[in-house]
Amino acid sequence: MENTLLRWSDALYSGCIWLSSGAIFLMSLIIPWGIFTRYVLGTGSQWPEPISILLMVVFTFIGAAAAYRAGSHIAVAMVTDRLPRALRQVTAHAVHALMAVVALFITFYGSKLCIKTWGQNIGEIPWMPVGATYLPVPVGGFITFIFIVEHLLFGSQHARAVVTYDHAVKEPEAI
Repeated sequence: MENTLLRWSDALYSGCIWLSSGAIFLMSLIIPWGIFTRYVLGTGSQWPEPISILLMVVFTFIGAAAAYRAGSHIAVAMVTDRLPRALRQVTAHAVHALMAVVALFITFYGSKLCIKTWGQNIGEIPWMPVGATYLPVPVGGFITFIFIVEHLLFGSQHARAVVTYDHAVKEPEAI
């Protein structure tokens, strides 16, 4: 059961990484296009800015969930590193509990925001509801909550192969 849940979390983590990476990649194409059309062609396109903002929201909230699982989020450890080991563990559990509260807050109120603004349209992109642009907020909050629960149940997953794919693996030396 544990292996199945961890494999599912690995797939979710990979999806977060790919989605965040894709958002940054598309943003790096769209922004220069907007600059080119505005300053070279003199007929600025209206859609690059709102699409780039949407992609930044995707990158921020989905990428933050992946960063939490990888243990690469920003942490100020100056005080906690100086605490006794037992107190460090209590502090770590308190941090995860507070993160769970924040993730649930973001999920709940982000969902309410999406629902409230779903009937409004973006001026530059009339086919896209405003609520769709906020959708990465509750989705990212919910994925972060999943990774928090995983951390509390199974411990830190930052050393899993899917997370450390870019690190060199030491082969055992032959005798």
